[in-house]
Order: sequence, then C-alpha cells, then structure tokens
Amino acid sequence: MEVLGIAKDKNNLLINDQIKAREVLVIGPNGEQVGVKPIQDALTLASYAALDLVLISPNANPPVCKVIDYNKYRYEKQKKEKEAMKKQKANMSELKEYRLSPVIDVGDFETKLRNATKYLQKGDRIKLTIRFKGRQMAHTEIGREVLERFASRVADYADIEQKPKLDSRTMTMLLTPKKR
Repeated sequence: MEVLGIAKDKNNLLINDQIKAREVLVIGPNGEQVGVKPIQDALTLASYAALDLVLISPNANPPVCKVIDYNKYRYEKQKKEKEAMKKQKANMSELKEYRLSPVIDVGDFETKLRNATKYLQKGDRIKLTIRFKGRQMAHTEIGREVLERFASRVADYADIEQKPKLDSRTMTMLLTPKKR
C-alpha cells in the first residue's frame, strides 16, 4: 500500500517522506512509545498499520513522530480550533461608543439610552464620551452629571467599570453589562 504525502503549509506538519531526520522517537497509534528508530523503520511501521508517520515535535532530540491517521488528526485539530474560537468570541464583548454633549437634549439622550440598553442586554460594553468645546471646559461638572445620569438610568443592565475621567477636553466613562 502506498501512503501519499500531503503538501506542507504553515498549519500542516511534516508527514511520511517529508520527514528528513535520520532517527526519530516513534509513538505508536495507541500512544505507546515504540522507541528510537531509523526513519525507514518508522515509515515501514506506519505503512504496515495503514497510517501516516507524522512529525509532532521537530525540535526535540531525537524528533518525535507519531503513527496516526493524518487526515483524522487534522480534522480533530480544526474542530478544536473552531471550538476555541467560539469560546473566545463569547468571552470578548464588543465595545460600543456613544458621544454625548454637556448640553444634550432630552430626546437625543433618551434615544442613545435606548440603544445602549439594547447593546448592554446583548452583552456589549459601552463607552460614553463627552467632548468639551470652548467655554464648556469651565463647567466639566455638567458633563459629569450627564454621564452619571446615563449610568443611573441603565443601572439595571450595567455596572460602572470606569468612573467618569477627564482627559484634556474629553471625559469618558465605561459601562459593562451585569452578569446574569
């Protein structure tokens, strides 16, 4: 039976005839250590088992090879990576930014509040920003009151991660969704 080699790219490992080491530490199909073997003996062992010889750890001394079904191994690896990405995406919430003004009108305030509430319920974080212009810098407490009023209105859905903080002409506040 002829075992075909698969082209190597950055995600694939070296298999069968692609392995250039003289001697390798062979691990059998059931996980048992077969021992250090010349590469030809290892390839013969793999072909008798109708499996592939895969270079698992090329930097070890001697390099470690495992007798496995390479396509099945690659499939399992892709499946694990996909699952890890799903978990990572679930843990990472998006950051939505809302720009407010110290002199924001009631209608605008209510609209932004409604939209922010929807995002908080979905699990996204909210960053509130107020940019002070001209003489508004003399009354930064008005901007702070707007941010605190916003936070108190969404208190059922959010916790304050970062209190209002003034940085030059910009005041920011960070809200995170409450844990369910």
